Amino acid sequence: MRRLGGETGTSLMEVMIASAILVTLMAGLMSMMALAIKTTENQGHLAARTTEYAQDKMEQLLALAFTDGVSDTRTFPATGSGGSGLAIGGSIDVDNPVALYVDYLDENGNLLTSSGTTAPSGWFYKRVWKVEYMTGSTTLKKITVATSTSRGFGGTMTPTSYLTVLKSFPF
Repeated sequence: MRRLGGETGTSLMEVMIASAILVTLMAGLMSMMALAIKTTENQGHLAARTTEYAQDKMEQLLALAFTDGVSDTRTFPATGSGGSGLAIGGSIDVDNPVALYVDYLDENGNLLTSSGTTAPSGWFYKRVWKVEYMTGSTTLKKITVATSTSRGFGGTMTPTSYLTVLKSFPF
């Protein structure tokens, strides 16, 4: 029986070269995987939560009467005095909240007690809102709620969601 000389096996050098190529490819894939995880957490999970909490605040504001200017919606359920209700004012700039038009939630979405624009310890979500009349109208209010997080996953930009609705008089 004759043996073929080229079929004696794989040399150690060939195995090391193949392993080096494999490690290089895996390192590239790992960095792509880290980016995918960061994007999924920020835009998938955190952005969805900011939208949900903006919707919760909007529902609370829409439950108020058009002329209510005193209900405190920084508590839940809203108290009958000490707040801004649907009075004209506020801001949608999450970095510069206006007193009476901001509240804070913890990482689980529980409302935290705060005073003015000073954030309480342990906050993760910030909700700010603005109430204004539509141009040329005193019977149509535009309500905008912005919700953001205290930090993004992986040190990236924090997700922020905006929600705007119109409320008409007398409702």
